[in-house]
Amino acid sequence: MMREIRLPLALSLGLASLGVASWKKKSLCQEGEKLCEGQEPATDAPARREGSPVPKLLARPCKCILSGQWQNDLGSQVHIFDVEADGSFSGEYRTAVSATQAPIQPALLCGSQQLHGEGQQPTFGFTVNWKSFSDSTTVFVGQCFVDKSGEESLHTMWLLREEVNSGKDDWKATRTGCNVFTRIA
Repeated sequence: MMREIRLPLALSLGLASLGVASWKKKSLCQEGEKLCEGQEPATDAPARREGSPVPKLLARPCKCILSGQWQNDLGSQVHIFDVEADGSFSGEYRTAVSATQAPIQPALLCGSQQLHGEGQQPTFGFTVNWKSFSDSTTVFVGQCFVDKSGEESLHTMWLLREEVNSGKDDWKATRTGCNVFTRIA
């Protein structure tokens, strides 16, 4: 999982002895993650001391991690909890927009991700039941991407189905759309 650390903090954590003395952001990754195809390690990497983990810490992984907090251009937020070994996950969706007059409340979500070993930029899907304030359900499908600068995003398409009184009104019961979510935490 890619994490960033600002170096003034790193200096207070004792990384100064490893020769890390820059104000730039560094990407941290867990052991076993690899660089994206064609990607080079950070060019400002200090000389490696024997047994030093610094070169591995400066590598930028290309694997997109679905768990975390995300926000789209409308201000809606999704918090995806840990993804289980079988690819299943749960979380919470806080919409910033709604057609209902009821007060907006967070809604639970559940979903599934392409299993970890099958791809570095996994596909996923999840369902949000708005039962706390609306008579509708939304399904999202998408893919988690990491761009060349290491920024993660979720590109999604969704279908929102609202309850209607009869089959004659079926034509107006489903809405579709697209959203791109960017990581906020």
